[in-house]
Order: sequence, then C-alpha cells, then structure tokens
Amino acid sequence: MESTGGPYLNTAALTSPVGIARLLQMTFGCTTFSLVAHQGGFSAAYGTFCMFVWTFCFAITVFIITCEFTHLHSCLSLSWGNFTAAFAMLATLMSITAAVIYPLYFVQVGCYPIGCEVRDFRIAASVFAGLLFVTYATEVFLTRAKPGQVTSYMATISGLLKIVQAFVACIIFGALVNDSQYGKYVATQWCVAVYSFCFVVTVVVVAFSVTGKTALLWFPFERSVVIYTFGAVLLYTSAAVIWPVFCFDSKYGSPRRPGLCTKGKCPWDSQLVIAIFTYVNLLLYVLDLAYSQRIRFVSHL
Repeated sequence: MESTGGPYLNTAALTSPVGIARLLQMTFGCTTFSLVAHQGGFSAAYGTFCMFVWTFCFAITVFIITCEFTHLHSCLSLSWGNFTAAFAMLATLMSITAAVIYPLYFVQVGCYPIGCEVRDFRIAASVFAGLLFVTYATEVFLTRAKPGQVTSYMATISGLLKIVQAFVACIIFGALVNDSQYGKYVATQWCVAVYSFCFVVTVVVVAFSVTGKTALLWFPFERSVVIYTFGAVLLYTSAAVIWPVFCFDSKYGSPRRPGLCTKGKCPWDSQLVIAIFTYVNLLLYVLDLAYSQRIRFVSHL
C-alpha cells in the first residue's frame, strides 16, 4: 500500500543550521544544570534564578525540537514561527543574564572554603552557560527577518525588540520592589504607571502574535502596534525626565549615593538602576518605532 501523505518525521528539524543550534542548546543546557546540581551547587535567589533559566530553556527547547521533528506543531493553536522566534529571543536574554550572574556570585579563584572540586564544577558550569547563550543568540541570528522578506512578526526586528522591552521592564520592576521608595511622590507613581502600562500592552502584542489571533481583531493589528509604539515613546520620554528629577535632584532626593546606605539595600541604588533602564527602554521603543515603518509580516507563519 502506498503512502498518501508526506514523511512522518521532519529530519530537517535536526540537520538544518537552526536544528543543529537547537540540539546544541539542549546539550549545553542539560550539561549546565547537571554540573550545578551534581556538585557546583547554588543558593539564594540568584542561584535559584539561574537554575530556573537553564531548566526552563532546556524544557522548552526539547518541546520545540520534538514538535518540529514529529510535525506536532501543526496541531497546536499557535503561530509557530512567532512562538519559536519569541522564545529564542527570550532565551537569549535569560541565558546571558544567568551566564553573568552565576560566575559573579558563585565562582572564585581559590579553593577555600568550598574546595577545589566544587570550584572546578562551577567554572565548568559557567563555561557551558556562556556557550548556551551563544547558541540561542545564533538561532536569533539565523531566524531573524531578512530585508524585504515577508515573515512572522516576532522574527522581525520590531518583534524581537518587543521581547527585549518586556525583559527590561521586568528588571525595572525588580528594582522598584527593592525599596525604591517610588510611592513617595505622585510623579514617581506616574512613572510606575508608565512602566506597567507599556509592559502589559507589549506582552499583549506578543501574546496575540504567538497565538496567531491577530487576524481575529476588528482593527488593523500592524497599524495599531505602530500607534502604540509611538505612544510608548512619549510615555517613556516623560518617565525619563520625571524619574531622575524626583530621585536625584537635591530638592526631592539625593544627587549622590548616601554614605551610610547599605549595599544591596539602598533605595538610591534601586533608583539609579531604574533610571538607567528607563533610558534603555526609551531607546528600544525609539528603535522599534523606526523599524516598524518598514516591516511586512504575516500572522500565521
């Protein structure tokens, strides 16, 4: 009996450049968290975050490889191209964060007091964590939209920037809850409202793209995203002016770090982090607005 369908397994999912990158991601991710769990060790919130990143990225990568190899993704209610592009960008950001945090807090030159064996395991884990970041960044490079190409929105520069904007907003929120004293003035509360609103809308844009529901909207998705991005630029511009004034002007705050401020528990440090990443996100939204003028994408790829 002759088969009436195509091949049941997609070997290109493993042999293509993107497939090879994903296999390396799976290998390096498994190796990294195995080294840490076996002997390297981790503790506190920083170590837990790193382990979460490595295990989460490993699990989703295995899921993606399995779905593409077996064609299972065709049965899912997802825009697969948008989903894989968004995850690759998110995994790149998360893996580089873990690759910086873990050696910064857990790797040391000498053996005392943890012992040489534990130190060597931690160094090895840090090396593989760096390689893991490289493989995810490679996937982003390979799958990004080329000039003039009609592709999934999340594979475009504008789509990738949406992931970075949301990630930067999470850093801002982390600093906000770390005793930033944002409730001291109405003006700084306005800044928090700006960060929250832009983060929520950005996540909604990503969610609609990944789920492939943009075609069901009663308004033009592409035009709406551009209008929102322009609004986000204006909102972040206001926050970029207001936050430094009410935190670092001598009338409302302190232009210099207080000498008696405890490291790691100093409101001034949190305020500085927020100010820096406010300008980072403002730049990202400006770049997003510039690139969004030229993109063409489809929601079902």
